[in-house]
This record gives sequence, structure tokens and C-alpha cells, in this order.
Amino acid sequence: MDDLVLGYDSLNEYMNDTLFFGATVGRVANRREKTGANDAKNTNHGGNKGFSDAIWRVAKHIYYGKKPYIVFTYTSPDGFKGYPGKLDVTATYKLVGENQLKLVMEAKAREKATPVNLVHHSYWNLGGHSNGDILSEEIQILGSGYAHVDDNLIPTGKILSVKGTSYDFLKLRPIKDNINEIKLGHGINYCLDGVANQMRKVVVLVDKKSKRKMELSTDQSGLKFYTGGNLKTMKGKNGSVYQAYSGLCLETQSFSNAINNQYLPSQIVQPGDKYKHTMLFKFSIVPISIEYRLV
Repeated sequence: MDDLVLGYDSLNEYMNDTLFFGATVGRVANRREKTGANDAKNTNHGGNKGFSDAIWRVAKHIYYGKKPYIVFTYTSPDGFKGYPGKLDVTATYKLVGENQLKLVMEAKAREKATPVNLVHHSYWNLGGHSNGDILSEEIQILGSGYAHVDDNLIPTGKILSVKGTSYDFLKLRPIKDNINEIKLGHGINYCLDGVANQMRKVVVLVDKKSKRKMELSTDQSGLKFYTGGNLKTMKGKNGSVYQAYSGLCLETQSFSNAINNQYLPSQIVQPGDKYKHTMLFKFSIVPISIEYRLV
């Protein structure tokens, strides 16, 4: 048995982390224009001291039985980082079925309309968190489009086809293919196929060395795929040393920077309404000879 997620040994290391290891990110994740820049001229993952730096409360938990779970809660105050209104947020992690982990992120606006786009930011390595880079792992992303970005990596609202580009992972292939041609090592916002708000399989990840397979399903319309190209030599948990590409992120989401683009689906949650974002991770061991396809 291996630990497949990068991380730290202490709370202090997580509090000083700038890479969002294992974080629930918000209010508005990924890069957007304006509002408290923390990434050159941009705001990334909610700005400095966002949800990822907050201490969440454990509201409920069951550690035994067939479906153990834990519920974290956090209330973001009105006006924090310029966002209007109080926002009550929960993140529920639950083991469901055989070798399946379900994450449900929910948020309810109180007295004011506010933008919301929460993401989960674990760094995965199917070979084990201390197993080196993930470039030999193979990935399939069921996303036929990707978001065009400007020179500051801000999505412009234009959606381009992945066909004939280095971003095309519609068929399972090694992550290392064309890795040098892609900015920041696959920091790409994909437009997922299928119907938004309906659960469907969107990613298959395979490590042939360990024979591990992870399938990701979601109800979201987008996915940020990031292969950890900005990771530098750094100390991780259990004495590990992480380098560039030691782990990858699969951040299901709504469309990045939608709040600044009238042509993209709205991220605004009205008072009393609830935002909901579901992710389902399914793990299995499979023969190397099998050819994997999304069905």
C-alpha cells in the first residue's frame, strides 16, 4: 500500500505552503483578472490567504463502518478579499463503494450574490508520492476543447479545439508527450465533454509500473490539468524530496475567469441558493495489456 498524494508532515508547513497541497481552493479558483493579485498581475486560487490558508472546522465524522466520512466547514466573511456577502462552505469526503472516494464541495450565499468556483488541489502520483516524476504515467482527458489564454495566462473566453494540438489527450497516452511544448507543464483549462451538472467519467490515469488506475468523474464543465512543472526541490512528508513533475493536479471546475466574461456560464450564486461540486475517484489494479478507453 502506498500514499498517492504529495504533502507535508506538519500543519505549519501547510500554512506556509504556496503550492496549495491538498487544499480546497476558493472563493474563485484558478487565474482571473483583478481583485487582489497574487500571481504577477493576476488573482490565482482566490488570492493571498484564501480558503486554502483557513483553518476549517470538523463538523461531523464517522471513522468506522462501510462508508466512513468527514465533513469540514468554513464561513468566508462578507467583503473578504473583495468578495461580497458571507459564504458558508462545506467539503465532505466519503468512502463509497469499493476503492472509491467521493468529494462534495458545497457553498451557500447568505445575504449577497457572490461568485463561487471551488476546486480540490491534491497532487497525485499513482506510483507513490515519493516515486519520482509522473511523466511516464498515461492520461486520457475527455475534453475536446481548451481555453485560449493571453500572455498573462488569463483565459480570454475563446474555446479552441484540442484536435491536432499538444493538448489532445482524448486517447490514453503518456503525459511526457510534448511536455516541453506546453506552458507551465500542462497548466491547461479543458472544456469537458458531456452535459454539465451531470456526473460522467472525464479522466483516466494509469501507471503501468504499479498497475494502478484512477478514474475521475465529475458534474463540472471544466478541468484544470497541471503536471506540477513549477514544483522545485522541496521537502515533503516522510522525508521525501519533491521535484518538478512529482505530482499532477486534476482540478474539476467551472470555466476559469468566467466572472469577467459575459459569454461563459455564470459563476454567480444568488442569496439562499447553493453551489455544489462533486468529484468521484475510483481506484483499481489492472493488467498492463488492457487498452483503456472512456466509455
